[in-house]
Amino acid sequence: MSQIITFSADAEFAQRLDSMTKETGYNNRSRFLRDAALNYNEQITSGDLENMDAEDLAEGTMVIYFQHESGKHLEKYRHIGEVNVHSYQHSCLSFSHSCVDTMQLNGKVSSIKEMINGIRQTVGVDKVQFIISPKRDHGCC
Repeated sequence: MSQIITFSADAEFAQRLDSMTKETGYNNRSRFLRDAALNYNEQITSGDLENMDAEDLAEGTMVIYFQHESGKHLEKYRHIGEVNVHSYQHSCLSFSHSCVDTMQLNGKVSSIKEMINGIRQTVGVDKVQFIISPKRDHGCC
């Protein structure tokens, strides 16, 4: 059920809000503001892995940029028992001459951190990021 929420803003902010809404591909301000508020709340309440307890469970997407020859050394991280990898994708990025792997995974924060640290130590790995998924009380899945 929808509920109308209103607020006042000066003209400069309203113009900037319209620009941000269009730049990010949203069709209306309401959906943009809703998603921005949810994302901001998630960042503040969950933050990143560094701010979570080691025994907490986390899930999200890991993104790894690396040189092609390093790929064979990364395969072992898809099959470690402490982290559940639900999906995996590999792509070659011709413009940046890099490979990128994405993995949707979950596990204990301590295990995910260990995985990230191991991947970062792999020769030829340029960048590793873990994006924590938003937490919802209900919805999909």
